[in-house]
Amino acid sequence: MFMQTKGLKLTDVLTTVVVAIVFGIVYKVWGPLYYAVKPLGLHLDQLIYGMWFIAATVAYLLIRKPGVALLAEVAAASGEFLVGSEWGLEVLFYGFVQGLLAELVFAAFRYKRFDVAVVSLAAVGSTIASLVLDFYKGYIDQLAWWNLTLFIGARFIGAIIIAGVFAYSLVKALEATGVTQLLRPTTKEDYDSLDK
Repeated sequence: MFMQTKGLKLTDVLTTVVVAIVFGIVYKVWGPLYYAVKPLGLHLDQLIYGMWFIAATVAYLLIRKPGVALLAEVAAASGEFLVGSEWGLEVLFYGFVQGLLAELVFAAFRYKRFDVAVVSLAAVGSTIASLVLDFYKGYIDQLAWWNLTLFIGARFIGAIIIAGVFAYSLVKALEATGVTQLLRPTTKEDYDSLDK
């Protein structure tokens, strides 16, 4: 598939920031939904936690350049913070670490793969980052082993569904409209990937 090897251009950065701002607002709106689902039990809130990883995967699929996933996740966390996140400055640290692990997954594939499997692996990377930070905060390591397993499993599943499969489907739908041609030239491989 097509990927420009040159560094980020101003239009890439601006597009990434716009995507991040949109998802920063989504993140802010997602917080109350997260807390509304929490009392239902069985860690159903963890099934929707993956929304906080989606800026990195969508931006990467749109721009397809190194550094975009990290930039998008940090910018989205910054946007969430600026509109009044209930988690305060903590969201910036989470955004950085989650974006960094997603970025490392894309780097492992040399920024040459844009399929649902790689995007889902990036979502898994962001999930690992969030869990490490949650363990550091000390609130999930007190769960019983069965409850912790359910918690972690639900977060991984939700991340793959939202930041992996849904993000890929969203960008695929955008590609079908031709909007992504404004961001990068369309190749035959891009059109062929729509038929898969």
